[in-house]
Amino acid sequence: MRAKARLRRASHAASPTPTMASNSAWVALMLGWVVALVSFLGAMFFSEVMDLEPCVLCWYQRIAMFPLVVILGIGAFLQDRHCIRYGLPLAAAGWLLAGYHWLLYKGFIPKGLQPCGKGASCAEVKLELAGFITIPLLSFAAFSLILLLLVAAHRKFKP
Repeated sequence: MRAKARLRRASHAASPTPTMASNSAWVALMLGWVVALVSFLGAMFFSEVMDLEPCVLCWYQRIAMFPLVVILGIGAFLQDRHCIRYGLPLAAAGWLLAGYHWLLYKGFIPKGLQPCGKGASCAEVKLELAGFITIPLLSFAAFSLILLLLVAAHRKFKP
């Protein structure tokens, strides 16, 4: 009987307790989800309310961003840190696409290298706020922030 009691005490002592590091990791994960959700709502606003037709690169960025809303939302709600491993590749792919799109907008990449054929042009500036904020720049900033938050959360979860 005493051996069982000692074993129970030892197992309780070894069980993980929430620490400040893991709490800040959950906050980072939740903030990543909020950024993904705001990006999703912004993309829907631009296409459905403002009637801006998305180009091919915009669609690819949406393909990377939209699942992040679900993956990070479920991961944060269920406190499943493994959602980071699924979110990081999507965020990295979206970041690369948004960076390429922004460089194409700014003229650093020749228009002959754009993947757009029919439909909206990937190099045409459709919306510009404050003289320099474009849709690809907003997407690049969102993916950058999500990447930083996911990497920070991943580092906080490590023992």
